[in-house]
Amino acid sequence: MSDDTGADATFLHTCLNVADAERAVAWYTEQLGFEASWGFEAGDTTNRYVADESGVELQLSETAGVTPDESGDRWDHFAVKVDDVDAAFADIDHHGVVQEPEDNDTAGARTAFVEDPDGHVIELVGPLAEE
Repeated sequence: MSDDTGADATFLHTCLNVADAERAVAWYTEQLGFEASWGFEAGDTTNRYVADESGVELQLSETAGVTPDESGDRWDHFAVKVDDVDAAFADIDHHGVVQEPEDNDTAGARTAFVEDPDGHVIELVGPLAEE
């Protein structure tokens, strides 16, 4: 995609502030099947990355002494594709239910929303249930 500046942009990652980067990596790898990819430290901040099978990354950033903002107004959610929303919803060790699985006919998908250990909302998106 180009704009008037002539720059081409490619999505690289989304960054989430987390209370414990290693706990977050464990949750995203064990519960959603992402792979731990790399990480680095910058001052008092630990950054860890997990990636899906296509290489899209999620940055998990922990700053010593800082707990992520609980207001939830800095971002809404991110979505991950799953084969079966109901099975994923039942299997994932989520830390809160925002919306149980339901058909979203307007979007042409079955969806559910859960929270990770730090309260980030993840949308599970899959095909509509066949009748």
